[in-house]
Amino acid sequence: MREKILIVDDEKAIADLVEVYLKNDGYQVFKFYNATEALACTEKESLSLAILDVMLPDMDGFTLCQKIRANHLFPIIMLTAKVEDMDKIIGLTLGADDYITKPFNPLELMARVKTQLRRYTRYNTSGAAVQEKDEIDIRGLYISKNSHKCTLNEKELGFTPLEFSILWYLCERKGNVVSSEELFEAIWGERYLDNNNTVMAHIARIREKMNEPARKPKYIKTVWGVGYTIE
Repeated sequence: MREKILIVDDEKAIADLVEVYLKNDGYQVFKFYNATEALACTEKESLSLAILDVMLPDMDGFTLCQKIRANHLFPIIMLTAKVEDMDKIIGLTLGADDYITKPFNPLELMARVKTQLRRYTRYNTSGAAVQEKDEIDIRGLYISKNSHKCTLNEKELGFTPLEFSILWYLCERKGNVVSSEELFEAIWGERYLDNNNTVMAHIARIREKMNEPARKPKYIKTVWGVGYTIE
């Protein structure tokens, strides 16, 4: 069964170009030039991934991302013409998994699509082989790599595959400080660059879902100038 990809971009030339590349790689594509029709599609189709433009005529891409993320865990990649770091932080905090700035190389976008789909498939495929260390329980925070389930005090947390990967990585290294560079390169599989706020944005999103106070978190603690740790 072909994986289904949603494209939302009001620049028709870009949407059409991305569609061509996706179809050439064998994906089934659902293309829209506005957010309203795209949002309706997410309720009708079992999608594997979404590519959202930030600037849309009827609703900004960040709001669309938030609405999608309220009901779905499939990966979301944001497209934008803006380069400010704050835009990137906003997008990732609202639940996006990746971010690419226009103009972009279509081959780079395809590579990122494949990376996100691999991660999503790995954590959502039934019958996967049981890992050597499948379950971790830290003071009421329970996480299972095999079932991709995470609960806090018996309440299930709805993490995206990327958020789950980050939390699992930190839990596996309980008691050790993990630098932002190590975390980024381990989870994203790309070289870490200075002033990269991606890790910080995702940690903030995970803490928010855990109802962790920013100043005195119980689980994921910031070691200033070094990284993050779970004690």
